[in-house]
Amino acid sequence: MNVLIVHAHPEPKSFCAALKDTAVEVLSSIGHEVFVSDLYQMNFNPVASAQDFLARENPDYLSYALEQRRGLDAGNLKSDIQEEISKVKNADLIIFTFPIFWMSVPAIMKGWIDRVFVSGLFYGGKRIYGKGGMQGKKALVCTTLGGREYMFGNDGIHGQLYGVAGMLRPLLQGSFGYVGMDVLEPFVAYHVPYIANKDREEIILNWRQQLLAIDAIPIMAMPCLDSYDDTFKPIR
Repeated sequence: MNVLIVHAHPEPKSFCAALKDTAVEVLSSIGHEVFVSDLYQMNFNPVASAQDFLARENPDYLSYALEQRRGLDAGNLKSDIQEEISKVKNADLIIFTFPIFWMSVPAIMKGWIDRVFVSGLFYGGKRIYGKGGMQGKKALVCTTLGGREYMFGNDGIHGQLYGVAGMLRPLLQGSFGYVGMDVLEPFVAYHVPYIANKDREEIILNWRQQLLAIDAIPIMAMPCLDSYDDTFKPIR
């Protein structure tokens, strides 16, 4: 299996980076090919702009998604985007490692999605969810945060009945599920900056066990297009 790890943490010695390194070590040891896009190390540009296109079909008005589609077909996307697209196309499993910032992903990772998940290849028109362009690929989030686990439960102050998976819905459903990936239930490390080393070691051990049994991680439910008509209205 080919695995791509998209990593976004500004500190190379962080616990989040240790989770990324653990994934590289474990998955490589059992025969998988593992590639890493370390976004901060790469100094990846997260800003979607007109500069992403070597040439544009409409130079007077930027419709980013349309220019993505045309640029992909014409080979006019900037090289950093093309390189990341190639990595995703080659991957069977994509692991995203990052700390939660303000109940979301770091800006550099959001920008990676904005620029790399190009219209026409990843999605377009009715090519979403089960018919999305990334069907057959799996996505797994491994994230860290400072809060305690109970704060994110059904009745927790940050949970609001949804928990961490609900908090990350724009990512899990709105990005990965939307383009057709099978989205695995996320792995979450809680209270990371404040726990003892033995507790960190236990998290790493749990993460290793998850990786060794990757096929046993439940897949999150996504909308089924069979339940909607051609205009995406629910079929009653």
